[in-house]
Amino acid sequence: MYVKTSHSRKYSLIRLIRLCFIQVSACMLTVGCSTYPAWLPSAGPNAKQIVEAPKSASVAGIQVIDVSDAVARKVLASQQRSLFSETFGNTVVTGKVGAGDVLEIVIWEAPPANLFGSATVDPRSGASGARMTTLPEQMVNSAGTISVPFVGAVKAAGQSPQEIEVAITNALKAKAHLPQVLVRVTRNASSNVTVVGEVAASLRMPLTSKGERLLDALAAAGGVRQPVGKTTLQITRGNQVQSLPLDSIIQDPRQNISLQAGDVITALNQPLSFTVLGATGKNEELNFEAQGISLAQALARAGGLQEQRADAQGLFIFRFEDPAALLSKTDALGNPLLATPEGRVPVVYRVDLKDPAMFFVAQGFPIRNKDVLYVSNAPAAELQKFLNIMSSIVFPIYNLRALGN
Repeated sequence: MYVKTSHSRKYSLIRLIRLCFIQVSACMLTVGCSTYPAWLPSAGPNAKQIVEAPKSASVAGIQVIDVSDAVARKVLASQQRSLFSETFGNTVVTGKVGAGDVLEIVIWEAPPANLFGSATVDPRSGASGARMTTLPEQMVNSAGTISVPFVGAVKAAGQSPQEIEVAITNALKAKAHLPQVLVRVTRNASSNVTVVGEVAASLRMPLTSKGERLLDALAAAGGVRQPVGKTTLQITRGNQVQSLPLDSIIQDPRQNISLQAGDVITALNQPLSFTVLGATGKNEELNFEAQGISLAQALARAGGLQEQRADAQGLFIFRFEDPAALLSKTDALGNPLLATPEGRVPVVYRVDLKDPAMFFVAQGFPIRNKDVLYVSNAPAAELQKFLNIMSSIVFPIYNLRALGN
């Protein structure tokens, strides 16, 4: 009688476990079940919950977009940076004299005329006996002029030293015998560029008629203090501000543009990172280079998907996106997209890695700063968790009853 009762109880327990297994399997593995039991442990929502989230009034305005080749191209095009060569051009601007510059003026005149009484014989003139007069150094005043004896005020601001020489020579022709003039900038106070930021030494670098370029200024400042791949150079010219990764400038000589007076060059080390959560090899914040990385690279750095947990159709990228990258300006319910004060909209990109073509698309889909990559658990993994919990509850009860009998 005892054996029969024990077998009867065991058979009932097996039937109970089998019934639970069938019901839970039917719920979790069919499209009809949208949620797991609320008490089931989870690292986050499943794929179905994320896809259906925009239909909820509590998260209206968020857009879920299935990533395709067309979507990836649109996103990539929206983040293309303007090049320095396009924004600023590459025209070499020769050094011009400006207010505050200090000039030295030397005047030669041939005998017998002697306009400048204190003139000395230039020993380099040989038998001609040309006389040379060196005027005291003088600063270009706020009006942009200098003063030359027997000439008066001469416009200097905005002129090259050669143009100032011609102007003085022409003014002296009627007063001096065969005059020749040399103008030299002894202290440059107006034609400078400023280099600041993550450089060895911030400085103001004077520009010369050589036409210094961007990397010349960076070298003059002692180079950057951070790795080249993590450094961005920003140029401020008047009201224009543009930045490019230093890698891009080195690789493309056209971006090593000629500088102009007043340019401000800032070397920036802005740590870029994305966060990985869910069923991946590791959950953490990962840094990447200023040059940027693709989705395929991001997945590799995260250790790939966990084969025992991950839903290959449930890879999501949460991002505050530039509206220019979106094909639609409304969500699934036709509501206007929510926007942050910076003008960004919350978007969830869904990637189906069950589709082999997605591995090509992932190589061109860009990851941006502060992106969140989330991989949901597969339904079978949730089912396994549920069965483990059920077995940990049911079998101890069965063993206690068996022990009591």
